[in-house]
Amino acid sequence: MRNNRGHQPRVEKKDAHRINNLIRVPEVRLVGDNVEPKVYKTSEALRMAEEQELDLVEISPNAEPPVCKIMDYKKFLYMQKKREKELKAKSTQITVKEIRFGPQTDEHDYEFKRKNAEKFLKEGSKLKAFVFFKGRSIIYKDQGQILLLRLAQDLEEFGKVEALPVLEGKRMIMFIAPKKKK
Repeated sequence: MRNNRGHQPRVEKKDAHRINNLIRVPEVRLVGDNVEPKVYKTSEALRMAEEQELDLVEISPNAEPPVCKIMDYKKFLYMQKKREKELKAKSTQITVKEIRFGPQTDEHDYEFKRKNAEKFLKEGSKLKAFVFFKGRSIIYKDQGQILLLRLAQDLEEFGKVEALPVLEGKRMIMFIAPKKKK
């Protein structure tokens, strides 16, 4: 549904859990601290939460009867966000940088590309090195393999070979992963 400006209306994100008076079932199974785990009438569970100045939170709505817990809901949400943020910070993005050679790359070009590859590995990126064979240059696939193996040997202190050179169509590809910093 669009409004008169062609934009979609903004929908408010509702809470993931039903809390307090939003719990509309006659009975709930109560778990948590300061509570005897058993089935209570919802009104009694709400009263118990109110006495402790906390919230009644439905944590498993599909159970029979639904499972609820007495807790500080705002603090629970805050801790959940904090955990998610920490997990996101720990998971790192791995980038793959590519370096392309011809089967008869001369020495100067090789050195230039080797230095770039070294820089990429030091930055923590994976390296995809490949030799591209154009037209009839496929007859030089031995030279391409030698070139990639030489590159792997020159970069062995910065990264380790994940996959040895493999010919895929008109490309001979090799992957090098950065070594972990100590």
